[in-house]
Amino acid sequence: MNPLKFWLFFHLISVVIWVGGMFFAYMALRPAAVEVLEPPARLSLWVAAFRRFFPWVWGAVILILLSGFIMIGLMGGMGHVPLHVHIMLSVGLAMLAIFAHVFFAPYQRLRRAVAVQDWSVGGKALAQIRMLIGINLSLGLLNVAIAILGAL
Repeated sequence: MNPLKFWLFFHLISVVIWVGGMFFAYMALRPAAVEVLEPPARLSLWVAAFRRFFPWVWGAVILILLSGFIMIGLMGGMGHVPLHVHIMLSVGLAMLAIFAHVFFAPYQRLRRAVAVQDWSVGGKALAQIRMLIGINLSLGLLNVAIAILGAL
């Protein structure tokens, strides 16, 4: 088996999990939750959903970085890869920084607020998460476009 294809599979499946999960959360779950749930139930739903999704994101991020750097190595290093790979790496690192901020700051505030039923603080934390996930979703879709169009 071609090692580049092997690692590309893990890279792409991890991107699908992360970006696809953000797309589902932002475009389907969020509007449905607003439509049918009152704020306390909505905030509790998001804590439960993130508690299940974020470990998958951490795993995906680790696999994206690992597989990406291995593929770069297989292609001879950063000096031998096309420009679009440099751009994808930069965008991906920005996405990781945004996700890490979401996880360690507003998500933790949301968890604490829901635990003590402080719906106002929880709502503000969720609004910040929503904005940052919107940015990360846009960056993720941009990176997919860069990957496809840059490889042509």
